[in-house]
Amino acid sequence: MIRSMTTTTALAMCLAAPAAAQETHSWGAKNADFEPAFENQTRAELAQSDLTFEYRQITEGLEHPWAVAELPDGAGLLVTERPGRLVHVSLDGDVSEPISGLPEIFNQSAGNSTQAGLLDVKVGPNFAEDRMIYFTYAKGKGDGMSVTAAGRGVLSEDMTALTDVMDIFEQTPPSPAAMHYGSRIVFDGKGHAFITTGEHFTDEEREKAQGLDNTYGKVVRVDLDGSVPDDNPFVGQEGAEASIWSYGHRNIQGAAMRGEQLFIVEHGPAGGDEINIPQAGLNYGWPVVSYGVRYDGEDIGTGGAQAEGMAEPAYYWDPVIAPGDMLFYDGTLMSGWQGDSLVAGLVAPGVVRLEWDGDRVSSEERLFTEYGRVRDIEELSDGSLILATDYENGGLIHVTIGGSGS
Repeated sequence: MIRSMTTTTALAMCLAAPAAAQETHSWGAKNADFEPAFENQTRAELAQSDLTFEYRQITEGLEHPWAVAELPDGAGLLVTERPGRLVHVSLDGDVSEPISGLPEIFNQSAGNSTQAGLLDVKVGPNFAEDRMIYFTYAKGKGDGMSVTAAGRGVLSEDMTALTDVMDIFEQTPPSPAAMHYGSRIVFDGKGHAFITTGEHFTDEEREKAQGLDNTYGKVVRVDLDGSVPDDNPFVGQEGAEASIWSYGHRNIQGAAMRGEQLFIVEHGPAGGDEINIPQAGLNYGWPVVSYGVRYDGEDIGTGGAQAEGMAEPAYYWDPVIAPGDMLFYDGTLMSGWQGDSLVAGLVAPGVVRLEWDGDRVSSEERLFTEYGRVRDIEELSDGSLILATDYENGGLIHVTIGGSGS
């Protein structure tokens, strides 16, 4: 059986206005009154693209879609649904039955929030030869405990099953807090995978982001089979997890490569969502320093945003955007965007486009705000975009260039 969109919803979604008609962005009140460390570290000049877009809803009825990956040769899309389903979606809107073979997915809620589940999916760098896909997920460890894990498996030719499934990373130690799992997986083109994690949110758990004896609030780096590269920064250091690349992060839900350099985007508290450019062995400050404050308005850590020995974010938001995934636009269809980053937004609806001057942001634009909570954004091989809307009845929106905006 397949699921597909209804004509009524498709027509409604196609009536979205062109970007040129969107309201001018207003920053809103700050949560914290910190001075940035350098110009344009926050609230860069607001820009507006001179482009007109066409929107098409590919499908609806996806339950909290979390990640989208384009298969090569026009073979459609792989999509994760947070409750634990991996499906194949054609660009015509047909949705497959769940692909079999995934490990058991932990999908327990924490209070009124469900953050655990099936998270990222990526087509492996050698897919043409081995049909390997990679994914991240919440893994149960018994008695309500869980971790972030990353796995891989071989996708069958008919795209109905995964075989030879194995984990390549498992966070340590298990946590009783079913919150802040991260998690994205990206490849560096040199046979390694970067995997991002969260610090499980609670006062007790978040302190682990500063420790090297665990993988809470970390970027980790492993080989594609899960082994640890010899040149990781903490290999051989007594008491340190050898897989750690960088530490002092909060809840990293977006990651992308720009050339050979990894960029990540992580959730802050009230204020302080950050883009970081993680370097081997560096400490990014959480929860000692932050450009935000606690949700109750109290200070975090030292009460400051900067400290010696702790790396500065390349950019931060206050108020937050609550980021999903990010990418660096590589195509030519969206004229003038090449090299810009596109960041999915959950609290700030739609997508945030950042223009860069080296490693510094020069301007910011808010796009596609009418689609609300966007969890993932994928650039297709033709330069068009797919937006995954994060709702109980979520869907996929295809964005391309058009003359009418309809």
